[in-house]
Amino acid sequence: MEEARGTLFYNICKIVEARKPAVVLLENVRNLAGPRHENEWRTIIRMLRQLGYRVSSKPAVFSPHLLPPERNGSPQVRERVFIAGTYIGSAASRDTNLPPLVTPHPVGEWDPMNWDIESVLDPENPKEYRITARERRIIQVWNDFLKCIPPDEKLPGFPVWADALIHSPIIPDDTPMWKVNFLRKNSDLFNRHQAKLTKWLTANDYLSDLPPSRQKFEWQAQDSKRNLYNCLIHFRPSGIRVKKPTYVPALVAITQTSVVGPRRRRITPREAAAIQGFPKEFEFGNQGDPASYKQMGNAVAVGAVQHVFKALLTRDAEILARHHPDFFKKIDHLIEPWLLTGEQLALAT
Repeated sequence: MEEARGTLFYNICKIVEARKPAVVLLENVRNLAGPRHENEWRTIIRMLRQLGYRVSSKPAVFSPHLLPPERNGSPQVRERVFIAGTYIGSAASRDTNLPPLVTPHPVGEWDPMNWDIESVLDPENPKEYRITARERRIIQVWNDFLKCIPPDEKLPGFPVWADALIHSPIIPDDTPMWKVNFLRKNSDLFNRHQAKLTKWLTANDYLSDLPPSRQKFEWQAQDSKRNLYNCLIHFRPSGIRVKKPTYVPALVAITQTSVVGPRRRRITPREAAAIQGFPKEFEFGNQGDPASYKQMGNAVAVGAVQHVFKALLTRDAEILARHHPDFFKKIDHLIEPWLLTGEQLALAT
């Protein structure tokens, strides 16, 4: 709240106080409701209640990958916290014992492992999004690394650092414990497969031609076939991370666009929009790709918002009908079969 961007919430409160909308729906990163921001969280909830909004003090956390396709879900794993409130006036300060509006669990019988990145990809493979020769070289290096681990041994789930693959690391006394842990795990891995890893490191000149961020590797594709080209590849500032095609990392507002291994190319801006649940008719206009990727990274996942909005209307239908008799008429164009059942809508109106 002390940072300049934290003051935006106070601007939201000024708008809410002046306009008194029937409902308020806010979204932010998952960590807003984490232990580091307890004071901010309490402040937000307290101020919304002071403004007359019925809100839960328990965070509503949700991700679009928990929704089936027919509910506008997508394979993107993007946990966000939602704060949804209904205006009831001064009674809001007393209505404090509400459960979380939604929980981070799959909806209905949906199994998120059924997702496949291909479900949101365009059939074409535009040349301008293909990976470069340099990136192919990096992928080949780490594919060769995977071959050093016996098929009957699980691939390491911890980050592999090329410069930490040594027999016995020298660890200064002031080294933080998280780094000590990684250094020891890398050393143990090297000692178990010293001959093969030494051959791999030597053949690749100890990866000296690669930037530091490409000398770090995280395999998070579990039981996928041991080939990066079968997976989603994320070139991050902190290293290379590999995921199963069922798990699309959250889009971010910087150029870290996922590479679709089987396609040998990056996700296009149009596909990024589909991952966020935007309709096919959505257009980016004449802006360049970097701005479009940033726009999608900053956007909210449409399906997740719809899911939370439905939960709010379901919970507070009677209250909205009583306190805001014209509310459902105003949003009539938004009422779709997934939003409210006929019985709920009849009750509300």
